[in-house]
Amino acid sequence: MKASIIGGSGYAGGEVARLLLAHPNVELAQVTSESHVGEYLYNVHPNLRGHTKLQFTTPDQIAPCDVLFVALPHGEAQKRIDALSALAPRLVDLSADFRLRDLAAYKKWYGEEHRAPNWIGKFVYGLPELHRAEMKSASYISGVGCNATATNLALLPLVRADLLDASRPIIVDIKVGSSEGGNSPSLASHHPERSGSVRTFSAVGHRHTGEVEQELGLTNVHLSITSIEMVRGVLATAHCFLKAGATEKDLWRAYRSTYKDEPFVRIVKDKTGIYRYPEPKILAGSNYADVGFEIDEATGRAVSLCAIDNLMKGAAGSAVQAMNLMCGFAERAGLEFAGLHPI
Repeated sequence: MKASIIGGSGYAGGEVARLLLAHPNVELAQVTSESHVGEYLYNVHPNLRGHTKLQFTTPDQIAPCDVLFVALPHGEAQKRIDALSALAPRLVDLSADFRLRDLAAYKKWYGEEHRAPNWIGKFVYGLPELHRAEMKSASYISGVGCNATATNLALLPLVRADLLDASRPIIVDIKVGSSEGGNSPSLASHHPERSGSVRTFSAVGHRHTGEVEQELGLTNVHLSITSIEMVRGVLATAHCFLKAGATEKDLWRAYRSTYKDEPFVRIVKDKTGIYRYPEPKILAGSNYADVGFEIDEATGRAVSLCAIDNLMKGAAGSAVQAMNLMCGFAERAGLEFAGLHPI
């Protein structure tokens, strides 16, 4: 099966290329970049040296293929969706353009009208843990927000088990690595300004809140994002209150019931050791999401955690996992890398 990538010079597009080059069922046919036309992929993504001799092409040189991955900056896919959809019968868009199903919600979180409103309902939201069945018959799958993914996977067991006290707010503190900002340099990414920083850049009103509200049906959830000294990774720490009488055994049942059959979600909750809670560092390059929790039974307060690699489970990894489901491949195909330790 042939797959191509529109917008392959960014970090997420580069990760899709890396995964597809090693995928047992896929031939990576073409990759575009408007700023690197004619250059080898490995000139931009040096980890791909020796794995491919593909050169970046322009979008108008893309030939029809079986699956098209779109990794353009936000807002671009919706402008071109009619032309893009004509290139392949199946399309996975990594941007935020088609994640939100409600046009009013899109305008609220992105500050503008959607430019392809008739396409919104055609896309399945791209988190397999939530939409596996729909993906198997889908033609169009959206991307996922990395912060939304970590939050959704942290809170999903509590929502499904109906353990949350809906009258109390859910506060999610999210720590992220620098790659979340993309590969375009700025003052904020300049080494003397970035190195050693612990910098909150979105204390309230983060756009990914809309995805959490949509996917979990929550109306009282609040995200705060802080960048730390890390390149890859997201750690979501969700502070919430449970219904009266909830116990640790209830949480164990909820988490095991939700994730016992999930190929890429692992429960991490040990009594000893430095990795007794989820840690994004050891997930770099992998598609795993590690989740954990604690509860103070005396107060009903629970803390739920989820760690991911923002470029993998929060972007390219989930996209390839979605492609596997859409195309009938083994769900783990091309995604078996376990991460590194030490790193």
